[in-house]
Amino acid sequence: MTAQRYIKFLLLAMLLISSPAFPQNDSYIPTQENLASREEFSKMKFGIFLHWGIYSTFAQGEWYLQNAKIDRLEYAKAADAFYPHRFNAREWVDAIKGSGAQYVCLTSRHHDGFSMWHTAQSDYNIVDATPFKRDVIKELSEACESSGLRLHLYYSHLDWTREDYPWGRTGRFTGKDPSKQNWTSYKQFMNNQLTELLTRYGKIGAIWFDGYWDHDQDSVPFNWELRQQYDLIHRLQPACLVGNNHHEAIKPGEDIQIFERDLPGQNTAGFVDKAAEVSRLPLETCETMNGMWGYKVTDQNYKTTTDLIRLLVRTSGLGANLLLNIGPQPNGELPATALQRLSEMGQWLSHYGETIYGTTAGEVSPQDWGAMTRKPQKRYLHITHMPAGGQLVILVDGIVRDAVVFDSGQKIKFKQKKSDGTLTLTIPEHEDVSDYIIELRVKEHD
Repeated sequence: MTAQRYIKFLLLAMLLISSPAFPQNDSYIPTQENLASREEFSKMKFGIFLHWGIYSTFAQGEWYLQNAKIDRLEYAKAADAFYPHRFNAREWVDAIKGSGAQYVCLTSRHHDGFSMWHTAQSDYNIVDATPFKRDVIKELSEACESSGLRLHLYYSHLDWTREDYPWGRTGRFTGKDPSKQNWTSYKQFMNNQLTELLTRYGKIGAIWFDGYWDHDQDSVPFNWELRQQYDLIHRLQPACLVGNNHHEAIKPGEDIQIFERDLPGQNTAGFVDKAAEVSRLPLETCETMNGMWGYKVTDQNYKTTTDLIRLLVRTSGLGANLLLNIGPQPNGELPATALQRLSEMGQWLSHYGETIYGTTAGEVSPQDWGAMTRKPQKRYLHITHMPAGGQLVILVDGIVRDAVVFDSGQKIKFKQKKSDGTLTLTIPEHEDVSDYIIELRVKEHD
């Protein structure tokens, strides 16, 4: 290593040590199991989100209770009609595996307070309150375990139906009595439920929290006591990752950073702290396959397979995972169009997964022409739009030895400046495809 490179190395090390992503007063020290789980997660790149609950019965999306201002006791009557007789955990897992996804995240309990497992903390759950009488989380966890699919569980911090939940900015029209709010009681309820999920259903890859933002308009900042809850999760399952869709900078005890309908660093979807930097934790972008998260009968505005592939490419080009949502139907089936998209994405990933799985962000962030993903000694240029003039000029950290079309092995003309590593490639004319991939074989700098 030259003296100049050694100085650069020291400066980088100092920057990493002082990074705000790991504040020095944070006593959270992840276990080796947790660190291994983070690394495994960051290589997966693609997961499927499932928003499913009794709200699917109304076919109006997962926020129907809030948006329609329904009395919570009237809304709860839907549980008695919730009978998803076509639900088959094995069929779900097979379809998700077939898409090339590496993990699945199910809403265990959404904002309407209904639990999708046989919880002892409330009879407002899928076993006690519905004629279905089956624990879908148990069935899904067993199907995931047998297939090697990693299971994550969404869990809402807010509740529009429990009266002990502290009064937030949503759920004010559901008939609750605000005088009965009791944070101590509600916190214990949540922690008891989380304990059930982490002790009864095998290995859980992550707990995906949502709802923190419900108290972002409080006159006095609300203390969610997140760290104590995160510590509980890590005690019960050290390898279980914690993520929180709070739209703020990473907080102590979190293991992944979540971006809702947004790509890391773009700040286009309500990230509260515009100055906050993207952390060095594993990153995940969640996005809908159509327009809604939960099933809505009129929402057939599905993104094309090409659009979804390009979204996956851009997300991977930023070093993040894509968590792509489906809203299962009230009968327990995944919508036919969603199944078609899963199949088509699976076909693409069966050919091109090498350029996505296990990659990190390239030296160049996603551009109008596409994105770059990176592996040791290799770079993958995902050309989604032909660059102007048929030439692509990028920076590569290393000496490019060869450039070929990934599909055919056809050699690509290129020139690289020795002074700064700038690479100029001549992109051959090609048919309009979802993603035209060029593989660079690179000798890394020492």
